[in-house]
Amino acid sequence: MARLLALDFGKVRTGIAVTDELQLIASGLTTVLTDELLDFLKSYLKEEKVDAFVVGLPKQMDNTPSESEELIQGFLKKLVKQFPAIPIERQDERFTSKMAVQSMVASGMKKKKRQDKALVDEISATLILQAYLNRF
Repeated sequence: MARLLALDFGKVRTGIAVTDELQLIASGLTTVLTDELLDFLKSYLKEEKVDAFVVGLPKQMDNTPSESEELIQGFLKKLVKQFPAIPIERQDERFTSKMAVQSMVASGMKKKKRQDKALVDEISATLILQAYLNRF
């Protein structure tokens, strides 16, 4: 088996998480600037096999798409073009940023570190990926 790679796509930064090769455990990988994301993925995929991308699906409380979904759709077209053999799955990402901050508080992380938005994005990607894994 190969890894699953999750993206918490954002306008400025994108959090990235991956599974182990058995696809049991989600772990934060990094956060990259969104305009450098495709280059990062090209480089990563030269070193690691990925079975699927899991991309966060932002929704409003009434289940309608969030305004950021339009940006994500544009990115997904580029992702499919760049990596046509790798399927893309979507995972509801409601509350992941809030849960990421709560997990940082619960772990005793200092306030200064909790304000690191890149770390919040990476943890959010991990939560998206773990939620996806829990579906099966």
